[in-house]
Amino acid sequence: MQLQKKKIILGVTGSIAAYKVAYLLRGLTKLGAEVQVVMTPCSRDFVTPLTLSTLSGKPVMTDFFNPHDGQWNNHVDLGLWADLLLVAPATATTMAKMASGICDNLLLATYLSAKCPVMLAPAMDLDMLQHPSTQRNIQSLKADGVLMIDPTAGELASGLVGLGRMEEPEVILEKIVEFFASRNC
Repeated sequence: MQLQKKKIILGVTGSIAAYKVAYLLRGLTKLGAEVQVVMTPCSRDFVTPLTLSTLSGKPVMTDFFNPHDGQWNNHVDLGLWADLLLVAPATATTMAKMASGICDNLLLATYLSAKCPVMLAPAMDLDMLQHPSTQRNIQSLKADGVLMIDPTAGELASGLVGLGRMEEPEVILEKIVEFFASRNC
């Protein structure tokens, strides 16, 4: 399996493109990856933790601690554990917070603690993507070493047609496999 023994954090943010994450997660696990899903609070409006937990075989982390038993979800340990942090979809809000070092949820705290490579698959409406502030944030993240899986053009949730769709899960999987192959690991 192409991703055997790879540990991947799959960060999910609040975008309609989150529906694609189930297919992406299924593909990662079929390729042998061990995947820990970390969701932002808003992402739960688009896809359920139950769905992603079932597909990953692990409890989904959404908060700094489990409100039922008080167990701490240690973002530092997560950042040390992973071979890759993949955020898909990556919203304009999350990318802005990442570029600014804002740390107001478990995913962002994990990003700031990550010792592994970080890869983002942006998803947003075309005007949001083209906005100068979003473009500055993308350039800032790239300068920090964050890898981007560029969005594609097509029909968007708004009904507009243009650049902003999160890349399809199959293509994201190919890029992850290529990434690890290029590192000979």
